[in-house]
Amino acid sequence: MIRYSAKRLARSMLTLFIIITVVFSLLRLMPVEGYFQNYEKMNDAQIQNGLRQLGLLDPLPVQLMNFYKQVLHGDLGVSNIYRMNVPITQIVAEKAPVSMMMGGMALCISLLLGLPMGAAMARGKGKWFDKIGTGFVVLVQAVPSAVYYLVIQLYGTQIPGFPLPMLFRMDNPLSWILPTFSLAIGNIAYYAMWLRRFMVDESNKDYVMLARAKGVSSKKIMSGHVFRNAFVPLVQYLPTSFLITLMGSIYVESLYSVPGMGGLLVDVIQRQDNTVVQALVLIYAAISILGLLIGDILMAVVDPRISLNKKEGAR
Repeated sequence: MIRYSAKRLARSMLTLFIIITVVFSLLRLMPVEGYFQNYEKMNDAQIQNGLRQLGLLDPLPVQLMNFYKQVLHGDLGVSNIYRMNVPITQIVAEKAPVSMMMGGMALCISLLLGLPMGAAMARGKGKWFDKIGTGFVVLVQAVPSAVYYLVIQLYGTQIPGFPLPMLFRMDNPLSWILPTFSLAIGNIAYYAMWLRRFMVDESNKDYVMLARAKGVSSKKIMSGHVFRNAFVPLVQYLPTSFLITLMGSIYVESLYSVPGMGGLLVDVIQRQDNTVVQALVLIYAAISILGLLIGDILMAVVDPRISLNKKEGAR
């Protein structure tokens, strides 16, 4: 386990290094307007002086090395446009709690609804609930998320007592319902779909047929054996969805004007604040890679039969 974890961690760090290097290099090809708040009022001498102070006139390898030195010291730089000269770590610290609260609630809803739904669909395979659940899953998977986000917003805000989307407030619980449900609905369908598939696959295995031949009740077989074994491969994807959901959805937060990480990324891209963009890309990339790493390790912890030191255990 330790050897595999160290190997996966090394691969993850290499992947993160490649992602950040590519993004860093591409951002250096962007117009320099993204580094100055009053670019249109500056002359050429002022622009060149500003670029020199920011170290943007150095060779690209030197710039990249300086950036990684800052990151290792916990310094992601400062905002040049969004909030001039404010440390990016301070901006993220203000935005992240909102996304984490909403993402945490959305994830709880997803697990509380998606897992029982998938289990019920598997137990009643081919029956009316399975057909309704399958229709729901197909609809959510087939329709672009932006479409049903807009539908939820359109009809949800017509419910008496619900605030308009632009009136999101931290202290108003009703204003949390629609964006939280919008975040949760995709994961509900995802968990239900895969848990049903894994449980159906497990139901056809020899040990289940043997248990039925011995007279073990179907309820005990499904809850005590099939569900537990079917949940193992699903565990691998929980950390990734957990961490990404906690950081918020870019589209949902922008749609409901939620002051979180997702809305921040859209805002800084629109304003072309390049330093904040590269910092947020670093954060999101690190979260995604960390989720994959934890998922692989967690799967082995849940099922000791899995040996991650073998070649077939690695991805």
